[in-house]
Amino acid sequence: MLNKYARAFFTRVLTPFAALLIRIGVSPDAVTLVGTGGVVAGALIFYPQGEFFWGTVVITLFVFSDLIDGNMARQLGRSSRWGAFLDSTLDRVADSAIFGGLALWYAGRGDSLTLCAMAIFCLASGQVVSYTKARGEAIGLPVAVNGLVERAERLVITLVACGLSGLHAFGVPGVEVLLPIALWIVGIGSAVTLGQRVVTVRRESAEADAAVAQGGKGA
Repeated sequence: MLNKYARAFFTRVLTPFAALLIRIGVSPDAVTLVGTGGVVAGALIFYPQGEFFWGTVVITLFVFSDLIDGNMARQLGRSSRWGAFLDSTLDRVADSAIFGGLALWYAGRGDSLTLCAMAIFCLASGQVVSYTKARGEAIGLPVAVNGLVERAERLVITLVACGLSGLHAFGVPGVEVLLPIALWIVGIGSAVTLGQRVVTVRRESAEADAAVAQGGKGA
């Protein structure tokens, strides 16, 4: 749901910046690579130390590359299978770094094996949610379902909670509970989304198989 509205808004906002990068000779692939590198660095340097506010600031700055590179490709008329593959692959790398960084914090100074396990579950379930759609489309199914918690929702919920939790270091009381709550929301929501996609693929595959069988009888 956030994908539909947020992308449209930020695409309009970031179009002039994308045009500027094109004019100075930057390629969409370079933006994708730098953006992913920035997210990974922000997540794995700051989060394991409990620096949630500054880590989120760094990550958020680089997350926008996911919108800028596509915008640049469209302006250049260069949308390609390679670009889509690279973007999708590096999205998985960035997501893994974010939840991996949180897992490292809770496994160490955060001292909570339960939340460490939940962060790992969020990481794994997010990857599988993306895989189910990609695999369903690879076998010719539309996978026509809007899941409860897709990538945009996972990122927004997690990053907002991380950033606000980080304000605890500046003396804001009570905000540290927001991150554990967010992890549970993302974990449960991802599990529900996975179920939605599996049910959809099962239904669509049954309909496709029935259509093929019916076509064979007609012949």
